[in-house]
Amino acid sequence: MSSSTNKDANCLFCKIVDGKIPSFKLAETESAYAFLDIGPLSKGHSLVIPKYHAAKLHELPDDALTDLLVLAKKVALASGAQDYNILQNNGRIAHQLVDHVHFHMIPKPDEKQGLGVEWPTTTPSKEELQKLFEEMKQKL
Repeated sequence: MSSSTNKDANCLFCKIVDGKIPSFKLAETESAYAFLDIGPLSKGHSLVIPKYHAAKLHELPDDALTDLLVLAKKVALASGAQDYNILQNNGRIAHQLVDHVHFHMIPKPDEKQGLGVEWPTTTPSKEELQKLFEEMKQKL
């Protein structure tokens, strides 16, 4: 299946890709589209999306993934940001608000602007990590 043939007529981002909703388009490839976020966390906050409609990353065919990070890199460079976050959420409890895969490129010019992240780490035992490693490795 081509990376741009799957669309959802009700999807906000599919409408942006199709030109039915205007955007501040930064760049476009055969399979990806980048535009400024209209509710930015910092100056230059942008979104990079596949043209293929899928709600979650694992639902995208591999060919739809090809240009996403390449385009995110170019957008980051164009923003002039020295520090930035690339963020991609999957599902409501993971804070995904639009059901279309998208990567945020969020410049972090200082401690106050941009993405604020808390990283509550856990301390699994070596045995727990070994078990998880074996479970995941077997599926790859």
